[in-house]
Amino acid sequence: MAEITAKMVGELREMTGLGMMDCKKALVEANGDIKAAEEALRIKSGNKASKVAGRTAAEGTVAAFVNGKIGALAEVNCETDFVGKDAGFLAFAQAAAEAIVTGNPADVEALGNVKTASGETVEEMRKAIIAKLGENINVRRFTRFDTEGQLATYLHGSKIGVVVDFAGGNETLGKDIAMHIAACKPKSLDASGVDAASIETERRVAIERAKEAGKPEAMWEKIADGTVQKFLKDVTLLSQPFVKDDKQSIEQLLKANNASIKTFTMYVVGEGIEKKVVDFAAEVAAAAKV
Repeated sequence: MAEITAKMVGELREMTGLGMMDCKKALVEANGDIKAAEEALRIKSGNKASKVAGRTAAEGTVAAFVNGKIGALAEVNCETDFVGKDAGFLAFAQAAAEAIVTGNPADVEALGNVKTASGETVEEMRKAIIAKLGENINVRRFTRFDTEGQLATYLHGSKIGVVVDFAGGNETLGKDIAMHIAACKPKSLDASGVDAASIETERRVAIERAKEAGKPEAMWEKIADGTVQKFLKDVTLLSQPFVKDDKQSIEQLLKANNASIKTFTMYVVGEGIEKKVVDFAAEVAAAAKV
């Protein structure tokens, strides 16, 4: 039997939003396998157990820059929210986004050698801002766009950024769709872009829920098919109800405006990065008596 630690209980609690004792019991039953425990909790508790899709576990900002038909979206990380709001840090992030457009680097490492508008390279500028602010600062990821259509951007504060590559319609339509993406967080444009493993998980969970509910075996696959279709409708941009008018989908909105979307990118600061929580394990241990 695997040892169930306070840290494991706390991590599963943060992932699922469920009670500590429920999390501890699930971990015991899953022999310490956190992913299996999370899936088991989803089967028993429904979607509440997957409310946290990706923990925001690092600070920083998302910067966007567009010059005509070329644009970029970049995530730049730091250690604290205080530094994430610093004017110098934000200026570095913007300079990095502009350098991506002008220098067309192959990756983050190559970006370091691209000169910014000030004449410094991105790496020189990064080291200077680290020396000034005293925190580890880095460009985590970026996407560069070079389109024959149009680019629309939307930044929700400094934590969420979106760039949409679209054709037809107008600037207002592009901005509305970028805002919709920031609000509804689709995983892909359509079903073809959804990870097969995610679809299989939804199917497996649906079947297990049907078993738990005592549904006849003959109905399991039909129930699973319906669950998968609902899941795909929820996570694919074209199928989502438009956030400003839920009576039409994004696909219908595009058709009404003779427009189409080639691709989009959305970054959420710190998405998927682990972050230490001070004294949280002690708090969980005391409450759960692990």
